Amino acid sequence: MTTKAFQSANAFQVYEVATIVVGKLLEYRDKGNYLLHEFVVMPNHLHVLITPSGTATLERCMQLIKGGSSREIHRVRGGRRPVWRSSFHDARVKDWKDYRIKVDYIRFNPVTAKLVARPEEWPFGSTGGQFAVDPIPQGLKPIVPTANVGPKGPTPKTLSQAPGLKPRPLRGNAFGNRGGV
Repeated sequence: MTTKAFQSANAFQVYEVATIVVGKLLEYRDKGNYLLHEFVVMPNHLHVLITPSGTATLERCMQLIKGGSSREIHRVRGGRRPVWRSSFHDARVKDWKDYRIKVDYIRFNPVTAKLVARPEEWPFGSTGGQFAVDPIPQGLKPIVPTANVGPKGPTPKTLSQAPGLKPRPLRGNAFGNRGGV
């Protein structure tokens, strides 16, 4: 999901404000409202990749994040000006490839904006390793091909039974010799 600051102001370029937003992301994840897979707080917007938990909806998760951070920002810094734009944009993740594309987009957002040279240098995102994130959802994990070996792998007997395949007759002994040792 992506959401912007009110009037696209650079509200989150203030260290204290960005830290509050990150804190609320982690707080509501720790309370079990969602799984937090990736995030980045940019100067005027937020990208977050979450999986709602239980009966929570994406809308409810975003209400928690935006409402909770707004209240905390107003409490700490004063003022009543809106912090967030009222809307947000969501894009559902379809499969493993789509997940990787969204993760890379989130991670490289500060680099694309020329704020840092490498994603891990940005202090307000999940890429730097200072914040714990949740693993990829089970249904989106890539399918890893397994080797066709072991007890269920093909044997000479099962290969000879496959249509169109005929075993080659052995010539000589098992060492390829035509007689004698």
